[in-house]
Amino acid sequence: MAHPQKFSLSLLHPRYWLTWFGLGVLFLLVQLPYPVLYTLGGWLGRLSMPFLKRRAGITRRNLELCFPDMDKRKLERTIVNNFASAGMGLMETGMAWFWPDSRVRRWFDVYGLQNLQQANAHNQGVMAIGIHFMSLELGGRVMGMCQPMMAMYRPHNNKVMELVQTWGRMRSNKAMLDRKDLRSMVQALKQGETVWFAPDQDYGPRGSIFAPFFAVDQAATTRGTYTLARLAKPKLVTVVLIRKKNGKGYRLLIQPQLENFPVDDEMAAACYMNKIVEHEIMRAPDQYLWMHRRFKTRPLGELSLYA
Repeated sequence: MAHPQKFSLSLLHPRYWLTWFGLGVLFLLVQLPYPVLYTLGGWLGRLSMPFLKRRAGITRRNLELCFPDMDKRKLERTIVNNFASAGMGLMETGMAWFWPDSRVRRWFDVYGLQNLQQANAHNQGVMAIGIHFMSLELGGRVMGMCQPMMAMYRPHNNKVMELVQTWGRMRSNKAMLDRKDLRSMVQALKQGETVWFAPDQDYGPRGSIFAPFFAVDQAATTRGTYTLARLAKPKLVTVVLIRKKNGKGYRLLIQPQLENFPVDDEMAAACYMNKIVEHEIMRAPDQYLWMHRRFKTRPLGELSLYA
């Protein structure tokens, strides 16, 4: 479990100067009015495409695999919009870490908070199913302002980023749990905590099962959701933050408790959860993290889909 890191003089070593500089620039940028940030973020994202050709290629390939019937013009437009969303995601990271609560509250509406409260009634543990939208960092801050929770994450290799990231994420939440720390997640859920868990990425062959995802018949899908549901018996609720169009702010959407999750069939559970993830992605596909190599892990003997 990660708690706020303490600052030490070792973090002022020259190897971290560029990181501190970048964080300082981000802090200054997010002092601008939100409509300006919305425009600037989209502009920076689109401008970055020629410099991030590998990521653009991954994005294109993921979209081709998931939506094989998408016409080429729409495909290219979606890629551009996705990069614009990524640029805004950078701004939203700064907003999540550096904005005061009063300013954050001005820009989001909440729908379905009662669903989470009902699921958490009688000290029942809740697994908040998250999706890797570009606004993920801001989503965690907003969710914590509604109901503080714990969240799974991967510790950052850069110690300065780990310090600032953990501090920023815990401004409105209780604790961060290493995604490999299954025991702490189960314990928290059994104690009635709400734990944010994202089952939508490829975490490698260990701990994965192959299940359909959009048009890809065999996508490596984490066993984590099934394992946590079986061991801790929490309620499952999906939680996503969707960016409104034209710089109008955000909608935090909390869905009713998921019903009939198949806790006795691992494959059925993976298929069930992938369908839930697909449904949430389709709320705002341009805002999803398509730059991640979602299908990098293949069944034994199969060639890479990103060759």
